[in-house]
Amino acid sequence: MMQVTDTQKIGVGFVAFGVTFIFLGILLFFDKGLLAIGNILFLAGLAFVIGLERTFRFFFQTHKWKGSGAFFGGILIVLFGFPLIGMCIEAYGFIILFSGFLPIAINFLRRVPIIGQLLNLPFISGVVERLGGDPSRMNV
Repeated sequence: MMQVTDTQKIGVGFVAFGVTFIFLGILLFFDKGLLAIGNILFLAGLAFVIGLERTFRFFFQTHKWKGSGAFFGGILIVLFGFPLIGMCIEAYGFIILFSGFLPIAINFLRRVPIIGQLLNLPFISGVVERLGGDPSRMNV
């Protein structure tokens, strides 16, 4: 069993608060203050969870430069006061950076009782399979 340190617990809290602030910022018509705080908390939480060195290596690998540039560029554009444009660019970078984790996350969510049932509905199932969550790869 893997031991979770106190620093990693703090990092998970930062990530959760960051995602919450980003969600609230989007709900409140792209409030730049909430989006900026959410982005900073998300990045700080990621650094706390996996460590500074691994975070740096993750974002600055040569094959991830395009995604990292879009992600950090979107954050800068949000900080400069153009939240809608910045979030679109940031979302593009996020998708490029984290697309390798998407099939794993979808297959995990298929195992969660209520969410798994929703993901197996006819229309949603087709969309989810195109995103990489092939149900035949699931370990049941």
